[in-house]
Amino acid sequence: MEPRPLIDPAQKGMHSTIIGIIANALLAATKGIAGYLGNSYALIADAIESTTDIMSSLIVWGGLKISSRPPDADHPYGHGKAEPIAASIVGLALIAAAIGIAVESIREIITPHHSPAPFTLAVLVVVVATKEALFRFVFKVGKSVNSTAVKSDAWHHRSDAITSSAAFIGISVALVGGGGYESADDWAALFASVIILFNAYRILRPAVNEVMDAAPPATMERAVRKVAQDVEGVVALEKCFIRKMGFSYYIDLHVTVDGKISVRKGHDIARRVKEALRQSNPAVAEVLIHIEPSDLMKE
Repeated sequence: MEPRPLIDPAQKGMHSTIIGIIANALLAATKGIAGYLGNSYALIADAIESTTDIMSSLIVWGGLKISSRPPDADHPYGHGKAEPIAASIVGLALIAAAIGIAVESIREIITPHHSPAPFTLAVLVVVVATKEALFRFVFKVGKSVNSTAVKSDAWHHRSDAITSSAAFIGISVALVGGGGYESADDWAALFASVIILFNAYRILRPAVNEVMDAAPPATMERAVRKVAQDVEGVVALEKCFIRKMGFSYYIDLHVTVDGKISVRKGHDIARRVKEALRQSNPAVAEVLIHIEPSDLMKE
């Protein structure tokens, strides 16, 4: 039986990504203009991150588009790996953005300049509220479709909300402190770059694990074993390997049956185990079962 391509989750993820792209484009323009006119590098740094968010979201969208393609002759297991690869690229883009912001922040700190304009605080309040709402929406979608790439896109929004919050604090300090505190928002931007690096790590780790076929949480293996063990004719279970491919899971299972039954009966047990696992979890695309005879059965 051919693996079932899960198109709907990919479309759902792409929809949330498009919403994020539109929002980031509007916010990047708003923050860039406000930062330039308001003399705030923290706000300009925020605009830079929103711009990288747009590029990253386009990469996520492309990864989801490719991962939704059905298996073909060249990719018999489907194109699911495009999804964690896209998430990995997003993580690397975050690292690049964080380094760029840190370098420019240090340059601004050691270069005398005027304090930011008060109106930039109002801009940041709107930005933080919008980006946090986007994070919650996109992360909920990513969690519902179990997409590493979509969840990485959501963390981009959260990191933007954090940098905007840091910018708000920095600008507030600069305005309240007056002379001598002009670089407070630059220090805020430098702090934000550290937060961005941390979020990049949070994105890269699961994405790389998925590319490397790391095992999913132990709870899933226990669930697989329980469903398989309950199938009539199954004596015991040995090896159970599970790997995630995009939105789908592929399972390799060693099933022990009575060594005295016919090959046909053994095949029938394997078929029932496979059907039970696919019915228990729609994300299971394929189950490869190896039947082993048992020497524990008595006459």
